[in-house]
Amino acid sequence: MTGDDYTPQTGDLRFEVEHYDLELDYRVSSNRLEGRATLRCRALESTRAVALDLTGLRASRVRVAGDKKASFRLRANRLEIGLSRALAEGDELEITIDYAGSPRPRRSAWGTVGWEELEDGAIVASQPIGASTWFPCNDRPADKATYTIRITTEAAYDVVAGERIGSSARGGKRTWEFTHSQPTATYLVAVQIGRYRRREVDLAGVAGEIHHPPLLAPSVTADFAPLPRMMTVFEEAFGPYPFPAYTVVVTHDELEIPLEAQGAAVFGANHIDGQGTLERLIAHELAHQWFGNSVGVASWRDIWLNEGPACYAEWIWSERAGGHGTHALALAHHARLREKPQDLRIEDPGPERMFDDRLYKRGALALHALRLEVGDGVFFGILRAWTERHAGRAVSTDDFVRLSEEISGTDLGGLFDAWLSRDELPHLPHVAGVAPAPLTEVALGE
Repeated sequence: MTGDDYTPQTGDLRFEVEHYDLELDYRVSSNRLEGRATLRCRALESTRAVALDLTGLRASRVRVAGDKKASFRLRANRLEIGLSRALAEGDELEITIDYAGSPRPRRSAWGTVGWEELEDGAIVASQPIGASTWFPCNDRPADKATYTIRITTEAAYDVVAGERIGSSARGGKRTWEFTHSQPTATYLVAVQIGRYRRREVDLAGVAGEIHHPPLLAPSVTADFAPLPRMMTVFEEAFGPYPFPAYTVVVTHDELEIPLEAQGAAVFGANHIDGQGTLERLIAHELAHQWFGNSVGVASWRDIWLNEGPACYAEWIWSERAGGHGTHALALAHHARLREKPQDLRIEDPGPERMFDDRLYKRGALALHALRLEVGDGVFFGILRAWTERHAGRAVSTDDFVRLSEEISGTDLGGLFDAWLSRDELPHLPHVAGVAPAPLTEVALGE
């Protein structure tokens, strides 16, 4: 019944959500959230019950359209809904939930995830099971839906929660309205609230916004100056940018790592220094819009399909920006990985290792090995076909292997078996005249 074998405590395979309508009222001063969520769903099998994920918040009322006898109970972070009559496969279902509470992060095997208070605002970082800390949902990566989100909060605060379509002020509060018009996984829907300055930017023809604390304006301007050219480079490599706009948020607070969201990325104040020290992270988060956000994973076991390409995009950007070339970087990372334990299969790393940095680097190296095997023209043709054919979908490693073989016209089973299915790190061919890049600890991402 649950949705993913890496996160068996969340998700429900009996149904899928087609659209979420979220009406939220959040008071920053007291960290109090009141919400109404209306979910338009479809049954995937015959059933008389469905379960939604809801963590740390209390549902006061649940209504099922056309079923006045439907019942509900909240147990162990699951909102269980009983129906008075069975649904058949394909039947539509509309559920409305009124809920409230003080949202807080959820403890998980990967640390605390979900809604988190900042010093003066809030941030949502839900990967992989934190979405339920602020709205009732079917929290599994393959269940992508569209969204309408309205958030009311104190008028002094800026809010980011998707593509902004309007706002209105009344009585010291402001209501913001956002949409996600393209299929979006629950963990990629985010809310950022803070006293930010908003600046519009042209990202090589893509609408862009940067939200940041006013005092950080000089550093933010300097560090994100390469973003328009980055967009050009990645559109050439991966195909057209897949969303209507790209939004960057820089928080007042320090964050452990930057975070991707659908059509957006969030950075901590510690990631911005005005000298471009962590420019590779800006490239990494932008690349996730193609790999992980537009083209998502059907199961968490396939997370290398998100992180490998995003890491490889860092190397592509380095080369195009006049830094180390992709092969020099690949050799350097390969040498470093050889010094580490050889006990990770990136096609199925296990839940405890799905965010292991070795998976990121080995995923990038697997792509580089593919590039060396098939040549640049075919390799980038594979990436562009991948992002075009699977836009808005959830995919698997098998899908990538099949597409690579189709585009290349080559049997690549041996290559992918060596790089994805075995613990031992495969040999990486050298290219004449290219030496490993002299990477620093920062460049290695450690």
